[in-house]
Amino acid sequence: MALDVLTLSRLQFALTIMFHYLFPPLTIGLSAVMVGLEGAYLRTKDPAFERAARFWTKVFAVNFAMGVATGIVMEFEFGTNWAYYSRYVGDVFGSALAAEGIFAFFLESGFLAVLVFGWDRVGPKMHLFATVMVFFGGLFSSVWIVIANSWMQTPAGYHVVDHPMGARAEIVDFWGMVFNPSAVPRLLHVWTGSFILGAFFVLSISAWYLLKGRHTDFAQRSFKGALILATAASLCALATGHLGADVVAEHQPAKLAAFEGHYETGPGTLFAIGWTDPEARETVGIGLPGGLSFLTHWNFSAPITGLNDIPEEDWPNVVLVFQTYHAMVGLGMFFIGLTLLSCFFWWRGTLFEKRWLLWVYVVAVLGAYAANQLGWVSAEAGRQPWIVYDLLRTEDALSESVTAPMVLSSIVMFGIVYSLLFAVWVFVLNGKIQHGPEGPVPHDGDDTDADDLLDVAARRADPARGYSMSAAHGPSSDPEQDG
Repeated sequence: MALDVLTLSRLQFALTIMFHYLFPPLTIGLSAVMVGLEGAYLRTKDPAFERAARFWTKVFAVNFAMGVATGIVMEFEFGTNWAYYSRYVGDVFGSALAAEGIFAFFLESGFLAVLVFGWDRVGPKMHLFATVMVFFGGLFSSVWIVIANSWMQTPAGYHVVDHPMGARAEIVDFWGMVFNPSAVPRLLHVWTGSFILGAFFVLSISAWYLLKGRHTDFAQRSFKGALILATAASLCALATGHLGADVVAEHQPAKLAAFEGHYETGPGTLFAIGWTDPEARETVGIGLPGGLSFLTHWNFSAPITGLNDIPEEDWPNVVLVFQTYHAMVGLGMFFIGLTLLSCFFWWRGTLFEKRWLLWVYVVAVLGAYAANQLGWVSAEAGRQPWIVYDLLRTEDALSESVTAPMVLSSIVMFGIVYSLLFAVWVFVLNGKIQHGPEGPVPHDGDDTDADDLLDVAARRADPARGYSMSAAHGPSSDPEQDG
């Protein structure tokens, strides 16, 4: 493949967005775990739950900061590398991004100060409220991002008008744009993927503590809570994935055909594993004949449009889409089997006796990361060669003034910067994990009023006012940590 400006620009955007997407789903998943732990603390008054919530809040804060820093880059890429795209669909795409920044991000970041710095300044109920608001802020942020991306998959609620500088798409039905055909199914699938990642992240660290015999009470409570979330989310991923596939079948036949390497129009095979050859126009592997037709039309003999009936210039990269899609599905089925087996051992009272199972969970978080990345690759590569499906081709969306050497040099620069950022992220996370959770701190009062809440949100750690993070926590009450 020639490294022309189109290929390099696509590669740059793919690398930057894939690196950024290491963090948002994790923050959504972790915030769900934090809400559960704080809710359990309020219900039971067991300080172990507060101790766990404090620890995961620190981990959450690190990932939130990384997500913000890496997300800014993509906003600039729309204007630098994809200027024609930004002008053509700016009225549609820009409105969704603006809504995300104005409403969702400020909701999330506004309560973040209380979440991180307010443990010893507000009561448990007010702190839980702040945690819930951060959780909803993350969900709301993902809503607008997924709406913008889903509009690119299934555009709706717009018309194309002529301007002196060329045609452009403009919104004629805002809610039609928001609720475009793929928005809700894809949003639900993104949420389930985020919950899976957050849960498996907690399971991984908790399993490591249990294997090392450290912070066992904390680790067992965190493990059980995360296992419930991981099991529910893994099962829900099947349903949300099916809903999304139904929309793909109706609106993006080329993508559906690429998912299963389906070339001849007719009953479609549902492959579990295989290999597709676009040149020979055949796919071999292990699969259920007619399975794709059944899932799409509830009829094993229903015809599925094959790639042979679609102009070849409108094909996506069939091999890439086929393999990434099946890898994602395979990981999803692995999560279902693993979590259900773990729930069985929990029911039998032998969950934490299975050291081999704990070791599986230590590394399974890598699979959760991979599944989230592979899902986006299959969805985005499957849309090609359209940047806005059936409306604007990717090759026509480029900036005219950008050259291949410019993009290549920026890829090298981003590679160096992001490698350093990744190293810092791993170093900071490892330090927090090695340090482990701290002991709970007694509260002076039951709750805090709104004036105190605003005061906490406005101030940073200030030794002159008698408050700092280190002084607030004091000596740890965990003998494993202090000893």
